[in-house]
Amino acid sequence: MALISILNRRSLLAGSLGAALVAGGFGRLRLAAAADSFILAHAFVTDHIVHPVSLKFAERLAALSNGQLTVDYHPGGDLGDYIQQFEQTMQGGLPMTMAGLATDFDARLNVGYLAYVVDNWESARRLYGPGGQMAAILDGVLNDLGLKLIGTIPGGFGSIAVRKGVDRRPMDFPEDAAGFKMRVPPFEIGVRRFEAWGFSPVPIPYSELYTALQLGTVDGRSFGPPQEIWEMRDALGAYILTRDYFDVAFWVANKAWYEGLAADQRGWIDAAAADAVNLGWDEGQRREEDQLQKLRDYGIEVMELTPDHLAKAKAIVYAKEWPWMESTVGGELMAKVRAAAGVTQ
Repeated sequence: MALISILNRRSLLAGSLGAALVAGGFGRLRLAAAADSFILAHAFVTDHIVHPVSLKFAERLAALSNGQLTVDYHPGGDLGDYIQQFEQTMQGGLPMTMAGLATDFDARLNVGYLAYVVDNWESARRLYGPGGQMAAILDGVLNDLGLKLIGTIPGGFGSIAVRKGVDRRPMDFPEDAAGFKMRVPPFEIGVRRFEAWGFSPVPIPYSELYTALQLGTVDGRSFGPPQEIWEMRDALGAYILTRDYFDVAFWVANKAWYEGLAADQRGWIDAAAADAVNLGWDEGQRREEDQLQKLRDYGIEVMELTPDHLAKAKAIVYAKEWPWMESTVGGELMAKVRAAAGVTQ
């Protein structure tokens, strides 16, 4: 009953937004600072780590505010996909969301998908976690889009997977990659990386990926954290741990809405979010290890790159992808990224 109370929908804000979404309006709404409930939405499945983080936030916020400020929680994309929710939070139609970086709105957000900024959980938490330099760099870009970064939630390291029925196990790039059709997300950095590694990249939206794997349209997929590999396990035969990027859900609020709240309301939100974000980082690595073991138990071949193969893959990225990124986002921003990551080449 307490959880039902936390997730209630009694506020005018929630009702107004729900009506707008049902009507297909998706217009900008005036967000009332005095409302006692606000919407937090995301498009992740409830098996994803953002779900327990969201529940923790809702529970702590209700407790800290003594029920004066509560969360109307919408997981699983019932208010649109992550790009729609990201845009609606920018525009003020949603107060708060957890999403990947929608690079169409600002090319600088591509640095969030840059390869080999980190390659282990310790460095990932240091750079992307609370107080991290990469989190701060991306917060600067988000701020220009009218967004306030509430926190970052780790999804784990993204790697490549091979479709069931395909015998190849590409690990030595570019030699092993020739002629291998690799699904990449439909943004340029994915194409650039996998071209540089010698693959034949095929941009496919996530919503069409499972069908593409089933039909054999591609030989494998990239940018896959363990949670996503588990969701598509019956279509995959191998998982090669390139760990080329670190998957992060960015928890953002509409900046004007957040700044329009009373000081005590912002304080409750910040304190509750800090507790919830720490839960995500404390649990993230353990969850990833558990998911990898589930994949092995299911029969998917989980493979590690050798140190030599990893060094070779990194060298290609630093020689080709990072200079391209600098030409895209500018030298000043990339200088900050290089300093944060300790990459000088």
